[in-house]
Amino acid sequence: MKNSKLRIATRRSKLAMVQTLWVKDQLEQHIPNLEVSVEAMATQGDKILDVALAKIGDKGLFTKELEAQMLLDKADIAVHSLKDLPTHLPEGLMLGCITKREDPADALIVNAKNEKYRLETLPPGSIVGTSSLRRLAQLRFHYPELKFKDIRGNVLTRLEKLDAGEFDCIILAAAGLKRLGFSKRIHQEIPNAISLHAVGQGALGIECREDNKEVINLINVLNHEATSKACLAERAFLRELEGGCQVPIGVNSYIQENHISLTGMVASIDGKDLIKDNSVGPIVNPEQVGIDLARKLINQGADKILANIFKEFREK
Repeated sequence: MKNSKLRIATRRSKLAMVQTLWVKDQLEQHIPNLEVSVEAMATQGDKILDVALAKIGDKGLFTKELEAQMLLDKADIAVHSLKDLPTHLPEGLMLGCITKREDPADALIVNAKNEKYRLETLPPGSIVGTSSLRRLAQLRFHYPELKFKDIRGNVLTRLEKLDAGEFDCIILAAAGLKRLGFSKRIHQEIPNAISLHAVGQGALGIECREDNKEVINLINVLNHEATSKACLAERAFLRELEGGCQVPIGVNSYIQENHISLTGMVASIDGKDLIKDNSVGPIVNPEQVGIDLARKLINQGADKILANIFKEFREK
């Protein structure tokens, strides 16, 4: 390839920068003579830190500003935590590739006085910090005796609030902790039986313009086939439910031989109603696996649970 330049748009958060610099390094290693530049910016989700994410709305909360840069031809690609990328993208943009997934599990982190406890042994009334309605709903379902409190800010800020005693424990994505070098803070990886993870959690999604074939071909070197298939099934499940990344919808997927097994969950925010099921299908058509699972849950009442949640959001 001749000397080429690639412009990446990303969020300013430390985790976003770590992820983006990894993408930059990988592209430069794979493609000789490629010059990669990075432009970091704050998104709406980064700026509003005193309001719960669910109350802001989640359409492009962490992506809209980056997408604008690409549509204005000021950036060639944007690097996202895939769980933050809406399933419906702006016209002219596409999900160009999905990188190999890091651990998608949710993780329990405790402060010093609670190190003897695991999630299932926390004393009644313990204060658990989370900004995710998905985690909140599932944990309320399994542990109604615990108290839950919203927590905002980047990973470091949340750890500082935990260590200052504002919370007995907090729940974060294991992937982000590991990428930031905080693996030792993971006290317990929460089993899928308790907390299904977010759609796309642990994977990076690289977004680009549909009409830029050169860029599409270039970033394809980072596409991880198994992760991509699994995440496409998860995203189709979310899209069919017409949910978003701030709605109590969880998944877990794995590939066995030529098939994808996808488990999905929809819950009410109070944790009183939770519907879970599984769908298996051929890996060659991952999105159909997600659609089939969504329809299974809808037949069991998931649409009514989601309708009540959206009604509650509108009334707020």
